Formats: sequence, structure tokens, C-alpha cells
Amino acid sequence: MSAYDHRKVEKKWREKWEKENLYRTPEDSSIGPTSEDSGKKKFYALDMFPYPSGDGLHVGHPKGYIATDVYTRMKRMQGYQVLHPMGWDAFGLPAENYAIKNKIHPRVAVEKNIARFKEQLSLLGFNYDWTRELNTTDPEYYRWTQWVFLRLLGKGLAYESNEPINWCPSCKTGLANEDLDGDSCERCGTKVEKRPVRQWVLKITDYADRLLSGLEKLDWPESIKESQRNWIGKSEGAEIDFPIKDYDKKITIFTTRPDTLFGATYIVLSPEHPLVQELKPSINNWDEVIYYVKIALAKQDIDRTAEGKEKTGVALKGISAVNPGTGENIPVWIADYVLPHYGTGAIMAVPAHDERDLRFWKKYREQLGKFSAVIYPDGAELEIPQIIETAAAYTREGILRNSAEFNGMESGRARIEISKKYGRLKTAYHLQDWIFSRQRYWGEPIPVIHCPACGVVPVPEKDLPVTLPDVATYEPTGTEESPLAGISEWVNVECPRCGGKGKRETNTMPQWAGSCWYYLRYLDPKNNTELVNREKEKYWLPVDLYVGGAEHATRHLIYARFWHKFLYDIGVVHTEEPFTRLQSVGLVLAEDGKKMSKRWGNVINPDDIVERFGADTLRMYEMFMGPFSQSIAWSTDNMVGVRRFLERVWEYVTDGSVSLGADESSDEQKVLLHKTVKKVGDDIESMRFNTAISALMIYLNETKSRKPSRQSIEAYLKLLAPFVPHIADELWEEMGHTKSIHLESWPMAEPRYFKAGSVTIPVQVDGKVRDVMIFDSLPTKEEVGKKVKQSEKILRFIGDKKIVREVYVEGKIYSLVLENLTEGS
Repeated sequence: MSAYDHRKVEKKWREKWEKENLYRTPEDSSIGPTSEDSGKKKFYALDMFPYPSGDGLHVGHPKGYIATDVYTRMKRMQGYQVLHPMGWDAFGLPAENYAIKNKIHPRVAVEKNIARFKEQLSLLGFNYDWTRELNTTDPEYYRWTQWVFLRLLGKGLAYESNEPINWCPSCKTGLANEDLDGDSCERCGTKVEKRPVRQWVLKITDYADRLLSGLEKLDWPESIKESQRNWIGKSEGAEIDFPIKDYDKKITIFTTRPDTLFGATYIVLSPEHPLVQELKPSINNWDEVIYYVKIALAKQDIDRTAEGKEKTGVALKGISAVNPGTGENIPVWIADYVLPHYGTGAIMAVPAHDERDLRFWKKYREQLGKFSAVIYPDGAELEIPQIIETAAAYTREGILRNSAEFNGMESGRARIEISKKYGRLKTAYHLQDWIFSRQRYWGEPIPVIHCPACGVVPVPEKDLPVTLPDVATYEPTGTEESPLAGISEWVNVECPRCGGKGKRETNTMPQWAGSCWYYLRYLDPKNNTELVNREKEKYWLPVDLYVGGAEHATRHLIYARFWHKFLYDIGVVHTEEPFTRLQSVGLVLAEDGKKMSKRWGNVINPDDIVERFGADTLRMYEMFMGPFSQSIAWSTDNMVGVRRFLERVWEYVTDGSVSLGADESSDEQKVLLHKTVKKVGDDIESMRFNTAISALMIYLNETKSRKPSRQSIEAYLKLLAPFVPHIADELWEEMGHTKSIHLESWPMAEPRYFKAGSVTIPVQVDGKVRDVMIFDSLPTKEEVGKKVKQSEKILRFIGDKKIVREVYVEGKIYSLVLENLTEGS
């Protein structure tokens, strides 16, 4: 056979797989527990689908796709019914900004970019079932996105709001907190403003507890689960009402330490708190207050709450509250470090027992007066002057003092008892409701109509989808309205309820809407009557393996879990969680160690690598670079080693004397093969692809000079097939097979080669493994040495040379060093 020509081999097999529909998953409703495939276990692998917003892929993008391809190829060979689909997350800011920059319509840009992405992906030989391809901009897809929104609206989980939100002056749209990078727009880097804008909001906070508790059931990286826990930010505490002196009003505060109530020295409201405006007639320094409010509103939450930031505030002069425990009047202030959306937007300040309150008190001590300590360490004293001098509040548990009938009570019990008497136990969250509308063109229309008589009216289900109209001008207006507002023939419609004059909603959904549920549509992509067929959903869900970037921990992943739980509540799905196992992908950095970007001029095109080295070399190199979840710098030079390995595999099989194989492998060869089978299978399962490839390389090095059996060569090719599908199928055919290797069964590691108590010792001669020996129990050096000197294989390599050193690493390896290695030393 001729030398390895990757261009010829890979083109041949891509065309053959496509012609034979090799990777198509059955789409009919017979797939399920009662079908002829009832004996097959299912495996659903999902890639985070890309948004086609640029000029194409660089070599870092396919890393996760290669991993799921390797994994699903093994699963298919292990007898699983595999679903491995792909689609396009094509709505939203990324696609629209690309279109604006390149002065083309978003629809044209998306079509062009999808064609380019798909062309590049096809070169890599992925086993995607392209008959299930999705595009979030397809009206037949977003019809069901709109359907879910209407169900949320019907359950009271979608509502309109005019609260101040994050506004990006560059993107000219409102953003959710999850779309920020610190105080800047994650997409363009512009510092965002707080601006009151009419928008649609989803009540994700109603699901906060379930989102938190559900994490415990998931096989996800702990770092991502912890990110979600922190973002949800659950705090157990109490709400306590502080009456306002001379007003029939009260300030409701949230605190995690109700046991410190009797030490509350002043109240702090967020600058946005509605009581500030309500109390205006009695506030003697209104000009100072309103100026401070204006400055605070211009700041982002991260600036207002930053650790170490100097705390500022303004007293509401003329206003005081009553501590319900002590009955004393205490001052009321506003300060920007209190956020309107956490708790009640109001806190009680206890300088003796809170570091932040103490720092604030020290700055404004002349206006705030004295404070007292109410929690003492058991058997110890607290001196207020010492607290002030050391700036060290006592924040731990203790025994109550100066707290009326609660004196002598332990903190934990006091929290409950004080909450019962003066307030109520309450849970607060950092998570905020999801700002769901964008003042942009390229997104799903929100399916509601505004009627002067009826208010907000849902679009009838029979009229879905509400399609996005074609427009000549789609650039954002910056007027807090989307470009859709200017299309009168689209906006002005009859009210479905009363027949009067109505107007369509002109805000559109965010990019995240379509990606909240796309994994469900893959199960049943052509269904025109329901979001997903019930039997198909029951068979395929949950997703068994989800692979993608960790940067989505507090955006897509938390949004998708929210929508899934809602769909569970209304009976669309039968599982409470969508993704059983999640695996993060480490970045492929440029050769200079930076993130690949056209800005840095360090992008490497995978097409060039495939042309030069081959798709199989690229696939294996990306899996061999290092641990899958770690970020690693690319090195084109390092691909040479992988390419040479594949050339050795080619020679290993196509060399006539080897490809025929021996009739039977020796026991030692069988041990090595079955250990490799077990190692590769276990490592793919745990996504340690680099060590699986290392085992494949070691096996080849240790067997190439021998005469392995045909059976062992075939088993070895099967182990290689998930990583290098083109060359594996070519060599499989070379050995006389007519059916694709990817339809073969995965090799089995026979237990007898791994029986309990048995020990396998590789024997090296001058650094190369020349034999493998099996012992019933852990052998001594003498026992191994005796057997080594009886081995014909070892004796053949020793020949007439003198053994100058014998090294035994107990239970691991036995090594012989011959005299020629010591010459000249």
C-alpha cells in the first residue's frame, strides 16, 4: 500500500459516511423503550452550539467538539443509541454587531457565517446527525421560544418593569447583570450606565431555591457549581420593621444577624429606596440628598460594594426610626453600598458587630453618636474603646447582653426568638430577576400586544410565530426603543381580545432565549404541533454529557436550568435538570500565550492545519495537548510528533508482514493489549484524552517490533478510531473489512487479565520494554530476576553483553542496563 496521504483518505471517508448516513440517529417516534431498539441504552451528547458571528473558526473552537466526537464514537461502538446534534445560536448582539460592522443585513451575515462554520466543521469528520440541525433564527424554531414566553407570562413569571437597568451606550440596549464584566458590557467593553427603561423581566428569583438545591444532584465541575451558588447568593436571616417617628410608615430591613437588634445604632437605605421620595417633605437637606442619589445611580453595583472602597452616605435630616427592641430613636441615612435589590434595600447598622458598619460609623461618628455591644464571647468582655481603636468588630457567635429579656441567650437561639417577636424569618438572594428584553432588532419578537383598553394581551397561539419583519435600517436607535418601533405596518394591529387598536411589543428577546431550550428541539426538530414529542423526550432526556465553556456558568447554564424547571412544572419535560454531566473546555491559547484574536494577529485557521497535517492529526493533537479542562498554548511544531505517530500506525498495519498477524498473541502481549483497552476506555469515559492517547502510543512502541496477532491489531484500530476516524476506517478496510470500523463493537478488557492479586511487571532492557511478566502476588526483586533470566525474549536482547545494573521499582517495573551504556562514563 502507498504512503499515508491524509488528503485522499479523509476526503474519501467523509464522502462515504455522508452517502451512507452513517451517523444519522433514527428520528421516528418508535425510538424508545417499546421499540426494537429497546435493548439499547441511549446516550445524548451535547455541544454548546456556536453563534456564527465572525469570519469562521480558529483552531481553539473545535476542541470541545472533538471531545464529544471521541466520546460518542466510543459509546456507539459500546452499543449505545447515540444522539449527537449540532446547530446555530444565531440571534442576538454578537450576530447583529458583526452585521453592523460589515454593513450587511444580519440575516445575510448569519447565512454566510453558518455556511462557513459548517464547511470548516465538515473537514474534521464529526459524527453529527445533520438532519437535526437547528437555527435559532428559523421562525419554526422561535415559534416555540415565543410559546414558552407566553406560558411564563400566563403563570405570572414574565412582567413589565421600568426600574433602572444596566444600559450600554455603545450597544444601545439594556443588559442583564449576567451580561456584565464588572461594570462594563461583556460584549463591547463599554462602561454601562443605570437608566430607567421599560423592559420585560422574567422572575427567575422564584426558582432560586430550586436552582440552588438542584446543584447537589449534578455531575458538574465544582468550580461551576460554586459560581452558581455564589451568583444565587442565598442568605438566611430575618425581616424586622422599624417604625418611622411621626409617620404612619415603617422601614423593613433585612438582616442575617437579628440577634444584634438591640445594638442597631442607625438605619441605612439604598439611594433608590422608594421611601426616600415618600419622606421628601420632612427631609431638611433634600438638595444634598438628591445630589447624592444622582451620583449613586451613575455607579455600578460592583463599584458600590467593592471591598476596601471608602463608604459614603448622607443623613436624612429630620427623619428618625425607632429601634423596636430598645424603643430608642435612631438616625436614618442613605448610602450607595446598600443595594436596592438585595433583601429589602434597607439595613440596620450595628457597628460593634459588623466591620462595614463600624467603618461607616468611624467616618460619621460625630453625627451617629455612641453605640453598644450586645454579643459577647462566652466568659469575656468587650470594650467599646478597644473596638473603635482596633477597628475590629466582634462578628462571631456569643452570648447576648444589653438585650432585655434575651440577655444570657446564645446567639443561634436568640436569632430565632428575636425574629419571632420583632419580625419574621426570611431568605434573601443575590440573584435578581432576569432582564429579558433588548432594544435591538435581531432577536425573537416578544409575542404580546399592547391595548389601551385591555392592557398587555398575549398573541394567540394560533398566530405564532410572530415573525421578525425585514427592515432596511436595523441599527439600534439609542432611544430606548428598538428599530421595530418605526415599522408602523408591523406595529399597528388589532387587539386579539377586544378588536380595538393595539400595538405590538417592539422589544426583542436576548440571545439567551433561544439557547435556553435548544437541546429539547434536537429530539424532535420537525414537530409542528408541539415543542417536543412526549415519548422522545422521555427516552432521550436528560442530556448525558454537555461540553462547553465555563464562562457560561452564570448565564446560559443558569438560564437553561430555570427554563427547564419551568417546563417540568407545566409537564413538558419529565426531569427537573436538563444536563446530568457537564465538562468544561480549557482554552486553546495562541502560540504567544494570549487568547486567539484578530486584534492580536495570532489566530490560526484550522483549514490550514488540516491541509498541511490532516484532520486526524489536528483531532489527536488537540486531545493530546494536555488535560482537557486546562488552558494550553497551541504549538504547530508539536503537531509533527502526532503526525509521525499516525504514520507509524499506517506502517504498523500496512506492512504486509505485520498486517497478516500472528495466529495467537503471547500471554504477555495479551496483558499489554487488555491493559491498554481498559486504560483507553476508562480515560475516554473520564475525559482524560491525553493519557488515553499516551497509552495508545506506548502500546505501539512496545509492539511494533514484534509480530502481534491480527486480532490484537484489529482491537488496537478500534481504540484509535474515536480519535482518528478517517485513518482508522481506511486501515480497517485495508485489513479486508467491508463495514465501517465505527459500526464495530468496542474491545472488551477481559477480567482474567486483571484478576485481584495479580501483578504485571514490564521488563526494560536499555530503557525499552522487551517483555511483560505476570505474578500471582507482589514479587520480590529476586523472584523477578529469576524469571527474567529464564525469558528467551530478554536473553535475546542481552546477547553477549554484560548486565551492569538491575533496578526494580517494586510492583512497577524491572530494568536492565547493559554495558554499552556505561562506556566512556
